[in-house]
Amino acid sequence: MSTTASTATESGAGASDRAGASRRQGTFYRGDPGMWSWVLHRITGVLTFFFLFVHVLDTALVRVSPNTYDQVIETYKTPVVNLLEVGLVGAVLFHALNGLRVLLVDFWAKGPKYQKTMLWVIGVVWVVVMVPGAFFMLKRTVETLFGGA
Repeated sequence: MSTTASTATESGAGASDRAGASRRQGTFYRGDPGMWSWVLHRITGVLTFFFLFVHVLDTALVRVSPNTYDQVIETYKTPVVNLLEVGLVGAVLFHALNGLRVLLVDFWAKGPKYQKTMLWVIGVVWVVVMVPGAFFMLKRTVETLFGGA
């Protein structure tokens, strides 16, 4: 009986030590790009949700008070809102591209093997699309603020 108890205690302690070591190595955040992708996917999803919520509310103003609606639309023409629009486009674009990556990881047999590569590809695609997009979105605002042709 004592041998069994001792073996169970020893194996339990050994298993506990292994689980503790595994837990320390496997669950603490170490800055893996996949974790950043997960966090950014959640943040961009929430930002997109709140934009859609505000958009539905401001569009509903047209039926309640057309004058208030016109005033709200005028505030959307300010430089600050223009910067927010660029951020919104960046968030939606990242969320969409990362969503495609998540689909490939989940449903493509080789997806898990290439998930880090796909993350870098969507990062490059995001930059390639956002740089000219941000340029054209901000062009009018920059010309308004600093003068231009």
